[in-house]
Amino acid sequence: MLDFPRWKVVSILLFLGCLMALAVPSVIPVSVTANWGVPLPRINLGLDLAGGVDLLLEADTKKFVDDRVEAKREQIVTAMAASPAISIGDIATDGGKLSFLLRDVRQIDAARERLSKQTTGVGYTAQRDWDVAVTDGQRIVMTPTQAGITQAINDAMTTATDVVRKRIDKLGTKEPDVRRQGADRIDVQVPGLKDPKQLKELLGKTAKLEFKMVSDTPYSPGVILPAGTQVLPYPEQGPGAQIIVKRQAVLTGNDLVSAKQSFKQEDNRPIVDFTFNSEGGAKFARITQTNVGKRFAVVVDDQVISAPSINTPILGGQGYIEGGFTVESANNLAIALSSALPIALKVIEEHSVGPELGTDSINAGLTASALAVVLVVLFMIATYGRFGFYADYAVVINVVVIMGVLALLNGTLTLPGIAGFVLTIGTAVDANVLINERIREERRRGRSVIQAVELGYKEASRTIFEANATHAISALIMLAFGSGPVRGFAIVLLIGIATSVFTAVTFTRMLVVQWIRRTRPTDMNI
Repeated sequence: MLDFPRWKVVSILLFLGCLMALAVPSVIPVSVTANWGVPLPRINLGLDLAGGVDLLLEADTKKFVDDRVEAKREQIVTAMAASPAISIGDIATDGGKLSFLLRDVRQIDAARERLSKQTTGVGYTAQRDWDVAVTDGQRIVMTPTQAGITQAINDAMTTATDVVRKRIDKLGTKEPDVRRQGADRIDVQVPGLKDPKQLKELLGKTAKLEFKMVSDTPYSPGVILPAGTQVLPYPEQGPGAQIIVKRQAVLTGNDLVSAKQSFKQEDNRPIVDFTFNSEGGAKFARITQTNVGKRFAVVVDDQVISAPSINTPILGGQGYIEGGFTVESANNLAIALSSALPIALKVIEEHSVGPELGTDSINAGLTASALAVVLVVLFMIATYGRFGFYADYAVVINVVVIMGVLALLNGTLTLPGIAGFVLTIGTAVDANVLINERIREERRRGRSVIQAVELGYKEASRTIFEANATHAISALIMLAFGSGPVRGFAIVLLIGIATSVFTAVTFTRMLVVQWIRRTRPTDMNI
């Protein structure tokens, strides 16, 4: 029992001291710590405490499926044009299917083989994402399978969830809670955000960037469109303005490395600078070299932002987009382009939580926590005397240590998390109750002070660890299967279980050993 070397005492005190020090920045206003010039761990407040915005986003799966069909159309055109070329007629996209005629029926087997390479397997099933069939002897029909559509949407939603989180982070917000809901929805909670307008505009922008050549045919109402062209809106030329561009993109945003808001040197107007990777830069160079004097359209989300003329070849893999931007809109576009969404999202629900409600919740939580601490302290001292004081000391340290661990993990504290705090305070002394009652029992049996304390800690520790193991299992289940507030409660509870066992058993044992060594008591009041 008395075998508690100095190195172990120093290690315990240093360990607890470091964790308690981590909690300090969380109780100092951000305005003060911001001037210290170093990043500090801090507990972030959740939406219910700091106020903020809760948005529910829904994916436009119909448009996604249509775009997927159109993308496959372009792949077919490219595949059939590869050497040796297979001559085909116009590709129809009616009913979500792709169909076209072979001009030479003798190439039917070669066409099927080439198209089969354009399909992929779905997960670990034997299905493909597209079915390839031949009808009427020389018409090929490609139909997307339901398994392929489901997997494509799931993959897109997984990527979209990460992209949404990245976009919010670039706005400078702290600890957004972004998670999928069902097959086609994403729930976004941004604590501390006062104006949701910018966030909604940013999250609703797919930022599908394309470069398309402008048609030589000027747009006018009723004009007959040349083959392979389309009409897109061109807001820079005025309300309702439109322009005719080639349907096939010569370059897309998939080759972008970065995009950032900047200013044009000539007139200091806001623009968006972009940089391609090596492959994209080479494509951009070839396009501008072979199309000097022609115009190309910068298209974002099926809307032409600008349509400049190619005066000279652009060989550096860099360029800029201009189009009547403000600094804010240029910055939003740059953020969106550097983290493009694979599927369009729209806001279907919006909830705002005022900071006043969060302040009331914090005050109520602090009051409950303080009251719990006071009542526990009084009860333990009245029941166990000196040993109750040691338990109270451990409880107070445990509360600060939990805050330090949360700050170290850059965790977010929610209202249920405060409930977990209060619950931890109430149950933290359970271990000490078990230990103290066992010591009392050993004293009644005639054990000496040292023997009673040693057996009390030794025999009670097994029960303490078993009881807390069941609590931890319950908390882990809540953490694994819960969401939002339930996870916040589970995290605080798990941290509280680990820290309370350490402070209640190891820390209080150290204090008792120091007292026994110092006073050598022959009796004790417990």
